[in-house]
Amino acid sequence: MENVTGVMQRLGLARLAAMVVVAVLLLGFFGFLIFRATSPQLAPLYTGLSFEDSSAIVSQLQSSGTTYELRGEGDTILVPRDQITAIRMNLAADGLPTNGQVGYEIFDNQSTLGATSFVQDVNLIRAMEGELARTISSLARVRTARVHLVLPKRELFRRERVDPTASITLGVRGNLSSSEINAIQYLVSSAIQGMSPSQVSIIDDSGRLLAAGNGSEDQGVVASDMYDRSIALESRLRNELEELVGNIVGAGRVRVQVSAELELNRTTQSTETYDPEGQVVRSTQTREVANSSVGANDGGAVSIGNELPGATPVNGAGTGASDQASTTEETINYEISKSTQTQIFEAGAVKRLSVAVLLDGIYIDDGNGASTYQPRTEEQLAQISALVSSAIGFNAERGDQIEVTNLQFAERADLAAIGTEGPSLFDFTRDDLMSAAEMLVTLLISIALILFVMRPLLKRVLEPEEPLPLADLTADGSAQMSAEMAIDAATGGGGAANEGPDIMGDARSHGEAQTRTLAKVGDLVGEHPKQASVIVRDWLNQAA
Repeated sequence: MENVTGVMQRLGLARLAAMVVVAVLLLGFFGFLIFRATSPQLAPLYTGLSFEDSSAIVSQLQSSGTTYELRGEGDTILVPRDQITAIRMNLAADGLPTNGQVGYEIFDNQSTLGATSFVQDVNLIRAMEGELARTISSLARVRTARVHLVLPKRELFRRERVDPTASITLGVRGNLSSSEINAIQYLVSSAIQGMSPSQVSIIDDSGRLLAAGNGSEDQGVVASDMYDRSIALESRLRNELEELVGNIVGAGRVRVQVSAELELNRTTQSTETYDPEGQVVRSTQTREVANSSVGANDGGAVSIGNELPGATPVNGAGTGASDQASTTEETINYEISKSTQTQIFEAGAVKRLSVAVLLDGIYIDDGNGASTYQPRTEEQLAQISALVSSAIGFNAERGDQIEVTNLQFAERADLAAIGTEGPSLFDFTRDDLMSAAEMLVTLLISIALILFVMRPLLKRVLEPEEPLPLADLTADGSAQMSAEMAIDAATGGGGAANEGPDIMGDARSHGEAQTRTLAKVGDLVGEHPKQASVIVRDWLNQAA
């Protein structure tokens, strides 16, 4: 303890305070770094939640002891990044988030005992609306969804039937295409018995009508669908042709444009064909008639008896000459073969294709580091044209057109194909940028702390203090003597004391002077112990 006390006294109060401040700052800085490195990285669990879902999810997280953080107005919940998947699975097992909709779980929390049919019907409609809203909200382009169903109940002894209808309000990200709108209509109509897709009306959160739902096919939607199909066909053919021709002329040295015209009308065609050579007997009818005439002796008298077949003359009358004749009729009915053919041509068939292919030429090195442009030959253009015709299914009867032209491009194409480059060095995600910003701020704070706080304090601690000049040794201040001279005079100087006639008097006076000098030195050391210790330490160093 005496050594520790001595060291503290030698350092002084200022140096001890500076050392304590530096130690506290260092401990705080390294503690911050350790806390920042060991603290979990939070990431959004869910965003855009309703207050009901946020409250339910927070309750689940609190019960499980999971660290979380609320952002915004409570619609965003952040949890540790490495636990997001497990937390979402646990919440999904509990039916969270519900997106503000009630699904079929409404029947799990209610007792059917004593419930009326009206209540059951209302709960069924609510459950179906909630489940459909959840399914629609799971689409990538849909942010929120709300579904309203009208399910008419058929009454007894009523022949008229009212079809069910649905109305949907969507909160979308961007704009929905016609195919996505049709997909939502078919999704809802397939889930409701007796509902057709044309009975589903859709609007977005800005009030725009996406689907009319007036009970008939919307011609505008059909035309828009045909337009999307033509764009998709053109894009597919363009990519395929650029890849095909690019393998021949080089990547980036070909440009292809495709114009596809689709059939917008739905056509039904019926044809009946008769084949006169293909006759078939349908029915045959034969009729035979026999006629006979008989001459009698009684002058040709006609009676019932002699008109009967096989009659014999009555009363011995003699028979005369008789004539017999027969007639045969045959009727044959033939069936001519007939074929009936009905063809239905749906809308969307390719009506005509027009393809334009632009090729760059060949660049030849002239030996001086420059390139010379050389156009392609007609034979190469003909081969490429035949290749393109075969690739698109060229049909001259349909009116297809193909044009292959060789022109010099304004800028020379690179050797690497566009889009085939690897990931760039500067392709950072949002998390990478945030981490880099945190590291940069921490580095700047560290540099400022070292330069402006720690460096001056360490410099002050390590800088040696200059000894203060000793005070006057005599009371009146006429004689000045350093501490070294005073101690030297107190310990030595006996050579001149033996000289002189009054040796004892000189010795007495000299002793008194030494006593006064030693008393002055003791007082000086008591007033300035630090400077005295520095002087003694310097003496020891010089002696060593």
